Amino acid sequence: MTIDEASKFFKNLVTETDDISEIKVYKKFISILSQLENRDLSEDQLRAIESKLDAFDIDILRENRKKYYRKKLSEFTGYLKKDFSLISEGYYMTIGTSLGMSLGMSLGMTFGVVFGGSNGLIYGMTFGMTVGMSFGLAIGAAMDANAKKEGKVLTIKSK
Repeated sequence: MTIDEASKFFKNLVTETDDISEIKVYKKFISILSQLENRDLSEDQLRAIESKLDAFDIDILRENRKKYYRKKLSEFTGYLKKDFSLISEGYYMTIGTSLGMSLGMSLGMTFGVVFGGSNGLIYGMTFGMTVGMSFGLAIGAAMDANAKKEGKVLTIKSK
């Protein structure tokens, strides 16, 4: 199945349903596929993507379509990330924020107990989480900006 055929298939599915969450899944697929069409991909890369679309058997209608296509969307974005280094917007910022909060809270708890006793625990956690989240956010935003500059970001729109 070509990228264009897959895009037409999902556009057709959008017209067949009234379920808003199901439509969002289809529109995310359409958005990714249209961005892939507009990229300068080699013939080998196009064949690999089309082969992956064929392997998903997306053109066979399923009973629980929303669940099936949501799972395939997740697999497809994972495939694009792994094999083509294409990420969604805000990918690194999300990871950086989560890691920063976790590490900041852990370090804040440790230093809070050591330097302030039980009252210091709460202040240490709060301070550590805030500082960690800020650092993670800043580092993630910088990595996202770098990935966007390199053309490795897919804007996944559902509207």
